[in-house]
Amino acid sequence: MGNRSENLILAQKLIGQFAGTIIQESKIYETSAWGATNQQSFYNQVLVLETELNASDLMSKFLEIEAYMGRTRIKKWEPRIMDIDILFFNDEVIQTPDLSIPHPLSQERRFVLVPLSELIPDFVHPVFNKTMNQLLEECSDAGNVTEVVSADEF
Repeated sequence: MGNRSENLILAQKLIGQFAGTIIQESKIYETSAWGATNQQSFYNQVLVLETELNASDLMSKFLEIEAYMGRTRIKKWEPRIMDIDILFFNDEVIQTPDLSIPHPLSQERRFVLVPLSELIPDFVHPVFNKTMNQLLEECSDAGNVTEVVSADEF
């Protein structure tokens, strides 16, 4: 929702300020909505972050950033200003009532796998024991994932 470019820029700034140091960032991709598909396409990006926070505290920071940006959570897969997920936390597998790492649907989403393959193609998923490139090759998601290249956007 809103100005997708400005939202991504602000989210990056806030993540860098409050959650850790961004050491890599993927290209920006415009992607088909996933889940509830009757909405505007999304902008997606993957960041590699170096942080001193544990996974739970990092997720708390991300939720605070989303709330600061105006995100409300009423209905699953609704349009939103920002959605920040932890896809991986090193090679840890974490399952709590509030947090699942690796993200449980990352291997099913091209909009996640394309930027992951760009940044960390040989990273091995700690549950499926496959690289990001392998998961992307096997992914059955047919959603559109297009690099945003317009100078007007960024």
